[in-house]
Amino acid sequence: MPITSHSIQLPTAKEGTVGPEMSGADCVIAALEKEGVEILFAYPGGASMPMHQSLTRSKILRTVLPRHEQGGVFMAEGYARSTGKVGVCMSTSGPGATNLITGIADAYMDSVPLVAITGQVKKEMIGKGAFQETDVFGITLPIVKHSYLVIDPREIPQIIKEALLIARSGRPGPVVIDIPKDVQQAVFKPFFPHSTGLESKLAPPPIDISALETILDWIEKAKRPVMYVGGGIISSGAYHELLEFAQKTAIPVATTLMGIGSFPENHPLSLKWLGMHGSVYSNFAVDQSDLLLAFGVRFDDRVTGNVQAFAQKARIVHIDIDNSELNKNKRVDLPILGDIKEALRLLNQLIEERKFQSPGYSLWQEEIQAWKIKYPFRYKKFEGVIMPQMVIEELYKLTRGEAIITTGVGQHQMWTAQFYNFHRPRTFLTSGGLGAMGFGYPAALGAKIAHPEATVIDVDGDGSFLMNIQELATAVTEKIPVKAVILNNQHLGMVVQWEDRFYDSNRAHTFLGLPDNKNMIYPDFPQICKGFGIKSERISKPHELVPALKRMLESEEPYVLDVIVPYTEHVLPMIPAGMTVKDIIIDND
Repeated sequence: MPITSHSIQLPTAKEGTVGPEMSGADCVIAALEKEGVEILFAYPGGASMPMHQSLTRSKILRTVLPRHEQGGVFMAEGYARSTGKVGVCMSTSGPGATNLITGIADAYMDSVPLVAITGQVKKEMIGKGAFQETDVFGITLPIVKHSYLVIDPREIPQIIKEALLIARSGRPGPVVIDIPKDVQQAVFKPFFPHSTGLESKLAPPPIDISALETILDWIEKAKRPVMYVGGGIISSGAYHELLEFAQKTAIPVATTLMGIGSFPENHPLSLKWLGMHGSVYSNFAVDQSDLLLAFGVRFDDRVTGNVQAFAQKARIVHIDIDNSELNKNKRVDLPILGDIKEALRLLNQLIEERKFQSPGYSLWQEEIQAWKIKYPFRYKKFEGVIMPQMVIEELYKLTRGEAIITTGVGQHQMWTAQFYNFHRPRTFLTSGGLGAMGFGYPAALGAKIAHPEATVIDVDGDGSFLMNIQELATAVTEKIPVKAVILNNQHLGMVVQWEDRFYDSNRAHTFLGLPDNKNMIYPDFPQICKGFGIKSERISKPHELVPALKRMLESEEPYVLDVIVPYTEHVLPMIPAGMTVKDIIIDND
């Protein structure tokens, strides 16, 4: 539930330090520096100019100038998703602030720690329809963990400290700080507190040990158990604990789209991911399970389909740090509130203490292996045509699964999740809950800034890439050598797929090329990239693919590879929305 700004009781001098006289804007920057923030993605305007002037004097903060505020907030998300740290972005009031909203909503849906600082008109002008005034506090209330409208400049240090703590605590998420211009201009001696007073209140509740004992009892009695794990594993840093638990219990693991990377996909117990376009064998396994361990998930509709029919045969355990998610979408047999990392640590400890012996589930493993062999992710190849899945397969081979991959939203997103195997957390960055097109390229820039030594690749669609194409300029000016592979089918591919499946292939404004010349590839991405000063090439034949990917990967500069692929290809398997695993579409035949 969002929390409104409140009047803060300023601590005594014993609980912090008093700084020299400075402006509110200087205080914002000083407070960010004291909290360890190193990168700020910020686009200036009239109501945030004082803070930008202060940023020019900072010796600690690196300010990255995006070319659109939406690009900036997605960069902050890419930074946050790839590191686990809080991403920080800034904009001016009015249109600057409203341009952040998609990214704020995206962070809220996918539980990404984010602080968005917005300039605001002077206090006396609030509510009077002043130039570039927008109630960003009110607009964002449904999509933030916490909101502040700063009225007293003396509150700035406390608010900055609180905002960063709240953003990363418990279930991570976005926090908005709206700062009027006259608050930024006020001069005073700030007090920087050592703590917020919220630390103990935001600590996760203790785990119910008896509930964990029950889980182990149920595991001993189960014949067909499955783990269904999500983004909570990644947020809590529970990768190693999950791997240990899986190996000790021999329970197969299916992830959600947001949980990709939380369990190594080359592990024998991996079922890859489940849901609408997930693996057939993960969906079959969950459907046939008699015990479902749901860890750090929210029973999203893209996973469950018809939620009433989801895992009907199973006892369900749900562990989550957010109490509001327990029994929200799916009634479960054992809801447990708590941090999944701690819960798994304790489960592993209990296994040792009880000298627990896994039943092994040999018959269950054999059945799952038969499904894996019969229903792998697959596609048909056609002479002279680059299939989109082929691009992802070759990219995986060349990078050996070691790259950080971001995506836009659409078919290319699903093919990336299907045909690139992810073995480590925070290497697959995608807009899952909101499904925001335009996410991929700016998120890749944020991830590359956070990990300059890593290979960072945006796998995108032509429609999605166009939505934040202006950030090519940021890549050049900031010298960020991000790679982008565009799977260019000249259409809004996923919408076309739904048109084919559910609307008799009637094309309703899904062709993105030139309407009078369907044979011309438009827009000309390599020419556009040339205008930005970025290396780029276009390929359309299978024999061109691997050499082009190698040139892209070997380049030490930003690089865009435009790959022409057919628009007729569908993402399969597919469970139609609201349907069940019994309705799964496996092949086009």
